[in-house]
Amino acid sequence: MARAALALEDGTVYFGTACGGRGTASGEVCFNTSMTGYQEILTDPSYRGQILCMTAPQIGNYGVNPADVESAGVQMAGFIVREASRIASNHTATGTLSDYLAAAGVIGLAGIDTRALVRRLRIRGAMTGAVSTEILAAEELVRRARSSPALVGRDLVAEVMPRERREWTERLDDDARPLPQPTTGGVMPALEAPGAEKHVVALDYGMKWNIARHLASSGCRVTVVPGRATAAEVLALEPDGVFLSNGPGDPEVYCVDTVRGLLGRVPIFGICLGHQLLGLACGGKTFKLKFGHRGANQPVLDRLRDRVEITSQNHGFAVDEASLPVDVEVTHVNLNDGTVEGLRHRTLPAFSVQYHPEAASGPHDAAHLFRRFHDLMA
Repeated sequence: MARAALALEDGTVYFGTACGGRGTASGEVCFNTSMTGYQEILTDPSYRGQILCMTAPQIGNYGVNPADVESAGVQMAGFIVREASRIASNHTATGTLSDYLAAAGVIGLAGIDTRALVRRLRIRGAMTGAVSTEILAAEELVRRARSSPALVGRDLVAEVMPRERREWTERLDDDARPLPQPTTGGVMPALEAPGAEKHVVALDYGMKWNIARHLASSGCRVTVVPGRATAAEVLALEPDGVFLSNGPGDPEVYCVDTVRGLLGRVPIFGICLGHQLLGLACGGKTFKLKFGHRGANQPVLDRLRDRVEITSQNHGFAVDEASLPVDVEVTHVNLNDGTVEGLRHRTLPAFSVQYHPEAASGPHDAAHLFRRFHDLMA
């Protein structure tokens, strides 16, 4: 098998075998603690510009299939596993993980001590890195890692948001739904179906498709617009509510004038990056976490319901609670590190969560939030 290597900016180098595309790629190296759902993770646009390590020891055992994607293609720069299963043992599988990565041109690295890598990232924090099947000289690969751009200050939304407005009506129970075809630029498939109590305009900064399915399944007509749309353009569509999606990169590089212009004009619901943008629009600030929250087993306290939810998460930035004005209430808290996981405006119809209630993959503890958004519009 072909050799491959990963170098971190601190000079650490790991050698293993290639299990995907060939070449060299760089990005921020991070890790995800999920045991399943690797195809949904691979196609999550929030991973743009990152090299991801999975902590589970074997990945790929149930293969890949066209129905489990969350965007138009594999989004991350590189994928690292301890062992890439060569067997796809599932009746829905149409191929193996390695073949899937190779077809997408994404470098996969297997056979390294992922425990050592994750431990280093937890102690030192997320670092830039370079993964390669071409550059196996340690010093050269370390130089490549050190010269790659950091995630802070990078605008990655432009690479994954759709180019034009689309109508989305695919629902969670559409077993015979048309499968999205690969396109460029993260363009969502234009699907048509009847039924709409409320009209939601979704600002797409790199939205996972299962979010749109949840919105449609909660009784909404969903119009997806590029994340760069202005408040005037959104309001011209006469929405009953506005959704702010997840997405990649540093939230503080994005203009929040659109969100500010929508506050108080229409109910707002934000997830992940959308949560951070709502916090910024309300007057708060964000900061970069040491190594981020990525996995399908993150405990969150819902203060409004006095319940703990096990959640799916993928983010490297968080809202600074101390920066929030008095008219913004923190509604959810991460039970691992106490960071803000949800907020709502005390007088305006706007709320958000940092985690992913649509799961895909992950637990369904927080799926009720889509009904809450529908009720807020009503």
